[in-house]
Amino acid sequence: MNWKQIQSEYLFKDLWFTVRKDRCEKPDGRIVDPYYVYEFPEWVTAVAITREGSFIMERQYRHAAGLTMLEIPGGCVDADDVSFEAAIARELKEETGYVFDSYTYLGKTSANPSTHSNWMHMFLAQGGVKISGQELDENEEIELRLMTLEEVKQLLKEKSILQSMHATALFYALEHLGELRL
Repeated sequence: MNWKQIQSEYLFKDLWFTVRKDRCEKPDGRIVDPYYVYEFPEWVTAVAITREGSFIMERQYRHAAGLTMLEIPGGCVDADDVSFEAAIARELKEETGYVFDSYTYLGKTSANPSTHSNWMHMFLAQGGVKISGQELDENEEIELRLMTLEEVKQLLKEKSILQSMHATALFYALEHLGELRL
């Protein structure tokens, strides 16, 4: 079922977003032209739990949706991050001021595999201790909320976590913790 890429042309390149136009051949010989692909850096996210058992949630404005939303911490993998775990540890410290005792890789997911070329790598970070204030990027405004397990479950029941990859990470983390009945 895999397509063969015959030709590729970059239409737009910027720091976090690249658009590519491909010409492809399907296994039956039919040509697909154009096919647009959005390239982003790899992303990381974590369900972050403090030593006291609180879940660290973030409240921030998301301009494309025009909404202020509750999410979990995460961001882009930088070129100098030596691993996905190093990337999420950096993001957690920058966004929350917390460092963690352990990281469990929960897998990867895609925002939209029909158009996006990258993955979101999901972690469960446990044993968080606050060691500093936030070190936010210029356009980041993040309000932290410490929540109980039951409060997080209620957010999921109410379908209040609107960032689909973050909801996915929360479900995988709860399953890993034995808190989700399948």
